[in-house]
Amino acid sequence: MPKSAKYLLIGSTESYSGKSATVLGLSHLLKQKGLDIAYGKPLGTSLSEFEGSVVEEDVQFIANSLNLPSNRIAPTMLALDEVAIQKRLRGEDKTDYRATLGQQYLPIFGGDLVLLEGPGNLSEGNLFDLSLLQVADVVDAAVLLVCRYKSLLSVEALLGAKQRVGDRLIGVVLNDIPGTQIEEVDAQLRPFLEQQGIPVLGMLPKNDLLRSVSVGELVKQLNAQVLCGSDRLDLMVESLAIGAMNVNSAVKYFRKRRNMAVVTGGDRVEIQQAALETSTQCLILTGQLPPPSFILNRAEELEIPILSVDLDTLTTVEIVDRTFGQVRVHEPIKVHCISQLMAEHFDINRLLSQLGLNPAVAIQ
Repeated sequence: MPKSAKYLLIGSTESYSGKSATVLGLSHLLKQKGLDIAYGKPLGTSLSEFEGSVVEEDVQFIANSLNLPSNRIAPTMLALDEVAIQKRLRGEDKTDYRATLGQQYLPIFGGDLVLLEGPGNLSEGNLFDLSLLQVADVVDAAVLLVCRYKSLLSVEALLGAKQRVGDRLIGVVLNDIPGTQIEEVDAQLRPFLEQQGIPVLGMLPKNDLLRSVSVGELVKQLNAQVLCGSDRLDLMVESLAIGAMNVNSAVKYFRKRRNMAVVTGGDRVEIQQAALETSTQCLILTGQLPPPSFILNRAEELEIPILSVDLDTLTTVEIVDRTFGQVRVHEPIKVHCISQLMAEHFDINRLLSQLGLNPAVAIQ
């Protein structure tokens, strides 16, 4: 009789904590250990059409990244959006998602571990009986929580999570720790959490690349026109600069930053020149004023995309800021980065021990 796979549910204390990146990095580590894994995301957030069917984008990406066969991909129950919530509130959606989850997730996968990505926080999905704790209860999953580190005050959220998750919590990952604070976290927060029965399985340092967005994503979010550099939309933007000062101040400001997107008016030619000669990944020009030809020519020489938007500067900056706050890990360079970070800073052997799994192969 085939063995039954174990279940590990990856959750987070709040949205955009780095959960998807952690899932991706962990998936690669598990595959390297020779484990036969399945993957699923019961509560979806971003569905799209793929080869004639509707799929969750994160599920599709991870499945492709790991070359998972179809029998190792669990279905997404529901896309959490305003429409779904309205239908539920009006009583139009009477689906028993708890029962459906059991029917579709509990059949034997035949592998070692089913890795599930949970909702954005501990409460999300309650309306549909698909919150982290409800899913964990149905499939009898162990829980690993990701927490974006902000300060030592992060301990409060983790203690609260421990109270709610209880014995299912087998560990936490502290993510996005500034380099100057890693020693403090290691000396103070880690031992305290361990004493409270909260194993710290990973401490991931802050990484600008993982918080970056592609120029192509900015084009999409801003509905921008690409004036030049359309073949360089894969460049990664790590910071945002606003060119609203005089040119001398702008030069000093730009030189302190790296891999930036510069937002400035289409009529601020001197600012555009200064930006092109520093670490700029793209120029975003507001007001739909075209730059002079010599700016376009210089940008072409330096292979720096120039975008034009029909927006004011404030609105443009707000959209770019929001895009930075909702970054995804679907670029190959980010996959490599998170895989390296997890390999260096996550205790995969301790996790496997907690789960009672013995990998068949250990690939160094």
